Amino acid sequence: MIELLGYGFMQRALVAGVLVGLLCGVLGFFVVLKRLSFIGVGISHSAFGGIAIGVLLGVDPLVAAAGFATLVAWAVGWLSRHGRVREDTAIGILFSSAMALGVALISLSRTYQVDLFGYLFGNILAVSPTDIGLLGAITVTVLLTVGLLFKELLFLSFDEEVARASGLPVTALYFLLLTCLALAVVAAIRVVGLVLVEALLVIPAATGSQLARGYRGMLTISVSSAILAAVIGLLVSYALNAAAGATIVLVLAGFFAAALPLGRRRRAARTWIASSASPLGEVRATR
Repeated sequence: MIELLGYGFMQRALVAGVLVGLLCGVLGFFVVLKRLSFIGVGISHSAFGGIAIGVLLGVDPLVAAAGFATLVAWAVGWLSRHGRVREDTAIGILFSSAMALGVALISLSRTYQVDLFGYLFGNILAVSPTDIGLLGAITVTVLLTVGLLFKELLFLSFDEEVARASGLPVTALYFLLLTCLALAVVAAIRVVGLVLVEALLVIPAATGSQLARGYRGMLTISVSSAILAAVIGLLVSYALNAAAGATIVLVLAGFFAAALPLGRRRRAARTWIASSASPLGEVRATR
């Protein structure tokens, strides 16, 4: 293990995994609370259009993907709120169109030899110092934003109508959250790829929702499980010579599968205590 950590590519991979786990664990908390899982799918797939634009124009594909995914996220928000189109319908239209644009542009590009497989399914072992720098900048920017507006974003995620009635700038907060999600998707591309990035935004927070009683516990478990899965998945994939992104997602799925029965027992115990505390429960207990 010590020898393994002596390699530069493994050190960069671990740093990338921890940063992405931290970033997606925090944002996934809001994604699950506000039921934005499908938006994560739409943004991640639409980023392929941005990668294609970057390839065609000769600029960094990840930088192009960040800008394009953000625009698509804003378009989803605008259509769902002002275009009289349901949110899921807007996502389906835009992400399929953006994906089709990406395929069309890649087919026209003379640099088709670009590692598209790495963008689609991730290649964490190929993370470069430049990628680490971009990932670090996105992580710091997003986490600072969330930290400053945590209460407002939490209020928005729990009940948007009440938040609006309380005077919060709901629309601005919603678009800010979409922007953060777009940046997180781009940051995670190198780790798990466009196809699997949605798992990092949903499964850790879903695991936390099964085990935690409050939002603090849910957030803590979400971040912890995302980081732990990234580290374990990376090491296991290296040992088995398997795809790192897929292995990380499978570890996350294992965490969630283990959390399900524990969550059921916790809810059953809470129901039993509540029923026992009621007058009807006392009558049943005496029979």
